[in-house]
Amino acid sequence: MASESQAVGLAKMSLKYFLETGSILPVPATLGDELKGRAGVFVSLKKQGQLRGCIGTFEPTRLNIASEIIYNAISAGTEDPRFWPVELEELVEITISVDILEAPELIDSVDKLDPQKYGVIVKRGRRSGLLLPMLEGVDTVDEQISIAKEKAGIGTEEETELYRFSVARYT
Repeated sequence: MASESQAVGLAKMSLKYFLETGSILPVPATLGDELKGRAGVFVSLKKQGQLRGCIGTFEPTRLNIASEIIYNAISAGTEDPRFWPVELEELVEITISVDILEAPELIDSVDKLDPQKYGVIVKRGRRSGLLLPMLEGVDTVDEQISIAKEKAGIGTEEETELYRFSVARYT
């Protein structure tokens, strides 16, 4: 098996550090180029193949991608309202992936979506929902949009603005 990426290593280290100390891991002094810029980042946790936490930002909120990963890894492990907080003893069973998002682009047609290639953001007023690309069990554009609308509390028949984005996924 290939060694893990710097993005995934940083996510694991930051969650472990937080669970052990209650503090935020400082951004490492040396960063690979992929962690220096600014971008939205999602950190996903899985345990035995099942989602265990996923939190992210679709636009940058921090100084750099490394800081975005550190905060989102902690949030995915401790603040995802769908799950109990991760415990230190569980970390050995958890696999982490990190998605670094390209800037979302407004699209005028569902024909410009592909759930294997692009994530989707649906917006209506202040409500918005996001679904990452390449998710197991999400095979059609209709499924992708429907799930994103549900996450946002937007009715299936309500009109929305559609955005697509691509990601660099690190595992």
